[in-house]
Amino acid sequence: MKSISFIKLVKPNTAIYLWSVLVLVLPLAYYNAYLGFIGALLLVYLVYYSRSVMHSQKEQLTEYVENLSFDIDNAISSTLIGLPLPMAMVDEKGSINWYNSRFAEMVQAEDLLGSSIKEHIKDIDINLIMQHKKDMEIQVTNADRHYRVIYNIVETSGVKGRKRKTGMIYFVDITDCVKAQQEMKSRSTVIALIQVDSLDEIISGIDADIISSLESEIDKRLYRWAEDIKGAIQKYDDGKYILVFEKEWLTRQQQKKFAILDEIRDINLGNPIPPTLSIGIGTNGGDPARLIQFANAAMDLAQGRGGDQAVVKVEDRLYFYGGKTREVEKKTKLKSRVIAHALRHLILQSGSVLIMTHRFADPDTLGAAVGMYRGIKSLGKNAKIIMNGTNPSIKTIYSRIMEDEEYSSLFIGCREAQSIVNGETLLIIVDTHRPGFSECPEVLPRAGNVVVIDHHRRSPDFIEDAALVYQETYASSTCELVTEILQYISEGIRIRPIEAEALLAGIIIDTKNFTYKTGVKTFEAASFLRRMGADTTAVKQLFQDDMDTFVARAETVKNARMVHGSIAISVCPEGIESPLLVTAQAANSLLDIRGVKAAFVLCKYNQNIFISGRSLGEINVQLIMESLGGGGHMTVAGVQLTGVEVEEARVMLEEALNQYIEEGDV
Repeated sequence: MKSISFIKLVKPNTAIYLWSVLVLVLPLAYYNAYLGFIGALLLVYLVYYSRSVMHSQKEQLTEYVENLSFDIDNAISSTLIGLPLPMAMVDEKGSINWYNSRFAEMVQAEDLLGSSIKEHIKDIDINLIMQHKKDMEIQVTNADRHYRVIYNIVETSGVKGRKRKTGMIYFVDITDCVKAQQEMKSRSTVIALIQVDSLDEIISGIDADIISSLESEIDKRLYRWAEDIKGAIQKYDDGKYILVFEKEWLTRQQQKKFAILDEIRDINLGNPIPPTLSIGIGTNGGDPARLIQFANAAMDLAQGRGGDQAVVKVEDRLYFYGGKTREVEKKTKLKSRVIAHALRHLILQSGSVLIMTHRFADPDTLGAAVGMYRGIKSLGKNAKIIMNGTNPSIKTIYSRIMEDEEYSSLFIGCREAQSIVNGETLLIIVDTHRPGFSECPEVLPRAGNVVVIDHHRRSPDFIEDAALVYQETYASSTCELVTEILQYISEGIRIRPIEAEALLAGIIIDTKNFTYKTGVKTFEAASFLRRMGADTTAVKQLFQDDMDTFVARAETVKNARMVHGSIAISVCPEGIESPLLVTAQAANSLLDIRGVKAAFVLCKYNQNIFISGRSLGEINVQLIMESLGGGGHMTVAGVQLTGVEVEEARVMLEEALNQYIEEGDV
């Protein structure tokens, strides 16, 4: 600071010089008037000269600044006008206040002043731009060209101090870059795993010549398909293939809904069972290892959902195509024997065993749980069943079970289950594979081992890391699968009559009295249960309805209306005691009406909306219910909706039906 003051002090200053001359002139005038007069004239001249010079310098500086400002303005204007980027100046509402010729060329319009920029560029969000967020990238499309939007927002004070915003928007053409990215994506690698479903079942019992012709025809059609999509296919096992192709062909196959599924299904060379494919496709995985991982996960889903479909896994998203045919029943019991032995080993090495049903238990899950209880007891272990209370659909059979003292402490709630589950616990889940549908999802991560026994088609949100999964979509019910397991889990097992009746009840309900999804194994399971003491008359009595339930079901059927010519939709009356039971029964009853191919019945229960879907097989109700967040089988499916009313749920259902019809799945 001192050095700066010193510099200012010694710096030449005209005023100091003039004051110095005045100080010298005054004494001189005192002693010599003549010399003082000359000195005064000199002082006046110096003052005049100094002021003239200062004025001239000021004018020159002013002129320089004005010229510089003018040059800058001209340079800026010329630059803006001549800049090869389309530009427009807009106000807060998006009205165009200024634009350059490039912008007019871009939007192919003239006289744009005062018009809204939204009129010319449809997908631009002026409100988003005016927020002026940092690191926010905006892209727009106009006339098949892609632009990155760069903007600068200036806030000024207008009339009466009201603040207003003005934005200068620049459009950088990135079309070539976008096309290059799209080209790279279209040429990225896709890996597909292909497998002929139930090949052993298809070729069993037919002549060797037909088998050879069938396998040759499948190979020919698959290799021709691979050639059409410019892919490389390799057969690595009987009925198993791996296919590598570029992503642009995947998009085309998705648009065609994988027509190869229909081509393979149409092969008929004297084979009684038509061949079908399961295709698992992995894409957008980056490296080949992840693509194979995605393809394997997709293949597991395709087969877990019954086959005859393609599943595309794109990172965390899944897309399903096909799934139009019913599952082929496996005649061999080898798998059930292997599962029974593995389950036996898990039970014996566990510290405790818990069996868990799904929410809103039905006869199938209850019968399967009771059957598993008997299998565990036959191995000298005890078990508990996690089930949070009863409901009208199982009220009668549950009451019959609880009449026996042995079962008085068999059922526990979720809270008690959480208090006893630990790392030594074996948790067996029956009739569901979805964590959110289980009776107590909280115990899943705390159990040492988890076993899943289910007959539903696999959904994307299945239970991960299960030690053992027995999921057979061909089976009529989970009770059928459990009955098979019981025959191999322990030698000479004896099932109590009430347990056998509970298992038989689950089979009868899910097959609608042995009408749907009934195979050879279904009758074999029923025969075994009959030998174990199941009374068919007693089982029938379990399903008898009271008068109110019968009337409510009849009213629901009466109020049904038809959509798309062959699909019935109805709503269960409110205020009845057993809405879930009536809903399922009414959906089944509607299928007895001539011309009805599928039926959907809605009801409100505990502030949620339930939809039961039933079909004769031509319409896949599973796909329809999955689009609403539910699931099931081709002929039996359902969904639970929260946060909506009955009429909203009906609209959602009709939209799902419209989409299903438009996609040509009927």
